[in-house]
Amino acid sequence: MLAILFAVLTLAPAAFGCGVPAYPPLVSRVVGGENARPYSWPWQASLQYNSYGQWRHTCGGTLIATNWVLTAAHCISSSLTYRVFLGKYNLAAEEEGSIAVSPEKIIVNENWDPEDLANGYDIALIKLSEHVTLSDQIQLACLPPAQSILSSNTACYVTGWGRLQTNGPLPDDLQQGLLLVVDYATCSEPSWWGSIVKTTMVCAGGDGIISSCNGDSGGPLNCQGADGRWEVHGVVSFGSSLGCNYYHKPSVFTRVSAYNSWIEQVMANN
Repeated sequence: MLAILFAVLTLAPAAFGCGVPAYPPLVSRVVGGENARPYSWPWQASLQYNSYGQWRHTCGGTLIATNWVLTAAHCISSSLTYRVFLGKYNLAAEEEGSIAVSPEKIIVNENWDPEDLANGYDIALIKLSEHVTLSDQIQLACLPPAQSILSSNTACYVTGWGRLQTNGPLPDDLQQGLLLVVDYATCSEPSWWGSIVKTTMVCAGGDGIISSCNGDSGGPLNCQGADGRWEVHGVVSFGSSLGCNYYHKPSVFTRVSAYNSWIEQVMANN
């Protein structure tokens, strides 16, 4: 009876569960990035650093608990002062309901090696100095089931304020781009990423048209679960030095489902 009751309790949605935006994203098969519907990715964070008194966007992030944001290890520098902006759509505008929170602590995966991006472990957690109040604009993304692997051609969306193309301008409005998952067997072929890509990563894109780009790092690869909730399956990690949308060089993400236990452990111990 307890087990049944527990199952019922865990399935009962909170006032704000995870992965269900108040403003559902307008997801289309549009090729090329596009402006997202405002506040339709309400877990998207902008990680910003202070430069001579000005806050500048540097990376994306994903709100996974009311005081925890998931991002990439390579986004973090011990010499910078950061803040996390939530509830944002246009970075250049004052938006009611958005909030800037300073980190209490930042935990980079202990196996991350900045000299060896291909080693993996490009994942970090930011503990916020306060719990944020969830709203229509600020919500949590769901984590995927541990060790779950996306099948080839799963349609996911990368979101962020990264450059619109190689060396291109930075947008003010949040962008979304449809990326199809490339399975590990294909992505690790010599003419693709070869041995650089690991099983703890997710490849998506590689059509030469659309990809993540500089400034998207740390942000989510959003994939819809069978129950309709959005899960953060990837953290933007790296792309090709040849350019952002290079053919057969898909965007590479840290595979979140390989790190569920690490995420849970860090959140429990801090």
